Amino acid sequence: MNQNVPLSKRLKLIADYLPDGANFADIGSDHAYLPAYVCLSDKTARAIAGEVNQGPLESAKKTIQLHQLEEQIDARSGDGLAVLKEGEVEQIVIAGMGGSLITSILEKSPAIAKSAGRIIAQPNVDARVVRQWFNQNDFILIAEEIVGEQGHIYEILVADRHTNVSSPYNDNPQIKDKQLLLGPYLLAEKNNTFIKKWSLEEANLERIISQMQQAKQVNQEKISAFQTELQWIKEELHHEETNT
Repeated sequence: MNQNVPLSKRLKLIADYLPDGANFADIGSDHAYLPAYVCLSDKTARAIAGEVNQGPLESAKKTIQLHQLEEQIDARSGDGLAVLKEGEVEQIVIAGMGGSLITSILEKSPAIAKSAGRIIAQPNVDARVVRQWFNQNDFILIAEEIVGEQGHIYEILVADRHTNVSSPYNDNPQIKDKQLLLGPYLLAEKNNTFIKKWSLEEANLERIISQMQQAKQVNQEKISAFQTELQWIKEELHHEETNT
């Protein structure tokens, strides 16, 4: 029924983490493909498609009209969570932007963010800061996915505010920092996409550290932080290699 909605692999994974009868907001919805896909599959689902830019907002409205979903999806203009009232939705999706931007959206409207039971975030980069925000704001990370698509690798983070799931993080601060960077669930699974992502990041960090060491003014503190991250990555990749 929703086969005509052009949904990417990463958005389909996000849709899988929305429950039956979902009442959710898709922030930065663009063409409203995710709300359309979910609402065509589930007539009891309701969605708010939020967009700050007029062009994507008009595209979202066209998608809603095309699939005759006006009764299920409301397209709204506004910045981040400002399109919502506190407690208006049960799930919030923020996908397709940097981790720092995602956390800034959550930080601007903390009461609205914390009135949702579930937040699904898909940061294009810097997933660590999103994990940190969840951890510091009473959201328990319950699941993670990593997916490769069209030459990019994406991480999907699912966090619940009220859950019986215990925290996935180790009590040891150093191990916890490593988990925040690499993802506790992704680290436990270490699938091929995870290995590919962090192999690329290993090479990138080695290059960055080398360049920083050759600079006229050496920032030793930053170099040390990068070297610690590089050590964590090497430990995990080496462990994977020795067990294959």
